[in-house]
Amino acid sequence: MNDWPQGWYRDEPGSGRPAQPQQGGWGPSQPQQGGGWGPSQPSRGAGRDERDAWPSQPPARPGAPSREPYPPRTGGRRRRFWGQPGRHGRRIALIIVVVLVVIIAAVAGSYVWLDGKLVRSVALPATTATSAGENWLIAGSDTRAGLSRRQADDLHVGFDQGSLNSDSLMLLHMGGPQPVLISIPRDSYVPIPGHGYNKINAALGYGGPTLLIQTVENVTGLKISHYMGIGFEGLVDVTNKIGGVYICLPSAVQDSYSGVNLKAGCQNLNGTQALAFVRDRHSFATGDLQRIQDQRAFLKALLNKAASPSVVLNPFKALPFGSSAASSIAVDQGTHLDDLLRAGLALKNPQTGTVPIANAAYPTSAGEAVEWNQSEATQLFNALKNNQAVPASLLSGTQTG
Repeated sequence: MNDWPQGWYRDEPGSGRPAQPQQGGWGPSQPQQGGGWGPSQPSRGAGRDERDAWPSQPPARPGAPSREPYPPRTGGRRRRFWGQPGRHGRRIALIIVVVLVVIIAAVAGSYVWLDGKLVRSVALPATTATSAGENWLIAGSDTRAGLSRRQADDLHVGFDQGSLNSDSLMLLHMGGPQPVLISIPRDSYVPIPGHGYNKINAALGYGGPTLLIQTVENVTGLKISHYMGIGFEGLVDVTNKIGGVYICLPSAVQDSYSGVNLKAGCQNLNGTQALAFVRDRHSFATGDLQRIQDQRAFLKALLNKAASPSVVLNPFKALPFGSSAASSIAVDQGTHLDDLLRAGLALKNPQTGTVPIANAAYPTSAGEAVEWNQSEATQLFNALKNNQAVPASLLSGTQTG
């Protein structure tokens, strides 16, 4: 066995190195009685640092790779992507990007799908009227189209399929200091183009939404930017899809005509109860003037519920509600989903009121009607037309009956 290089062991004869006494470990022991091999004894007083029990490693051959350890990194492993080291951080980043892409694709797909469900059946009339901001005409029609006789009986709406008058009429203005929602009484006595003076709700029956829009533009001086109409069945379906609407009543209401039967206090209304509530006018001394306040209160409560986290963050509620709302309302041909979303946000907390009234029991050839206070009405509509703040004296607010 002569494979080891000569002289690697420091005490080997011929190595050229003087033998050094061992300070511990195994090797030739210090001279002692008996001699021989065995564990060497450290010299008295020798420190731990002086021990050198094992021989040095042989020197590296020329060209051989160094066996010295790599110098330690002063900063540890390099951190990437929010402090995660290397590959793990890239994996997390990739997952986040994929999730964001999926969410964006889902939102975009839902928008396109819902926008395609809108019923764009209304043509805005040609007009020379101009106004700042944006004006929506919101109409609730009393059409029974699509209802069976049993459904009509359950909803207490009768079964006259030919009826198409406007059961409620509201004007939403956007663009001023604050959104403004004004109710137009359905019995307002106004000129209807081609039909003389009549109650304004008759305009829908005479010429559909286009004639109704034209009538409102003529009497207000405002250009109507968008139209939104909904019938009985649509209101019931939308309310049910959202899980009901929370309404607080100062007193109990009961009416055999509308079918409303609600206790005093706060309660959640389903679709059938909601329709009865917004149609009730016989429970109040002021009749339709109180009903239009209830309609404004319900509309605000509906949109607040629709924008709540319990609906927006729940696709099992948000998508059915959006689908039902999109297919239940009739809009003008230029309306898109983003227009409706902006209007919905404006309706969450607008200033509210009713067109100023001079006589709520004005006798006419069409029966007892509502006469506007022309001076105050003109002042109200001029403020809206110029995107100015409406005087507080012209805003009556909203109180449920």
